[in-house]
Amino acid sequence: MKYRIAPSLLSADFARLGEEVRNVIAAGADFVHFDVMDNHYVPNLTVGPLVCQAIKPHATVPIDVHLMVQPVDALVSGFAQAGATYISFHPEASRHVDRTIALIRDHGCKPGLALNPATPLDCLDWALDRIDLVLLMSVNPGFGGQAFIPHTLDKLRQARARIDAAQQRMGREILLEVDGGVKADNIAAIAQAGADTFVAGSAVFAGGDYAKTIGALRNALATVR
Repeated sequence: MKYRIAPSLLSADFARLGEEVRNVIAAGADFVHFDVMDNHYVPNLTVGPLVCQAIKPHATVPIDVHLMVQPVDALVSGFAQAGATYISFHPEASRHVDRTIALIRDHGCKPGLALNPATPLDCLDWALDRIDLVLLMSVNPGFGGQAFIPHTLDKLRQARARIDAAQQRMGREILLEVDGGVKADNIAAIAQAGADTFVAGSAVFAGGDYAKTIGALRNALATVR
């Protein structure tokens, strides 16, 4: 399995965001994770399409936009034009999940569904064939630096089975991403449960040496069998 590390800019130094993007990519990041919060769907306020557009020239890897907003559709075109590769949203935040998926695809981006810790996997039954990414939140969304919720491992195993069946049926890749509390000491267990893409915010940016931290994450992943 190919593993991808996606540092979350939520934990970066916003005073020098372009430099942070360049440095974390040089250190080995596969994606740049871009958390969008609106102080309505989640209790925090972060960044919008203008900031995404500003970092795009610095990003030589896909920009993975996670919309924690309600409503969703009005922001899709803005982030697509700003340079997003993936756009994920929460099904609870969309009045018409299928329509939002189609809207993201129509704007040339890859759609994903993001599921909170207590959101059941059942919503994937009618959407999995149309998306490119499933994002499981392993913390309650809104703030960085939270601890990984252990029951996410069981949820990952169940999601992995559904995704494997869909990939075999359709013959195309669907990423299984996990976001929240990912660190070098638990990433192997998370991968063993089925994740292939790992959002790491404070674990990467708080350490200072981005290459060393990403290297430690990859070394841990190398132990997964």
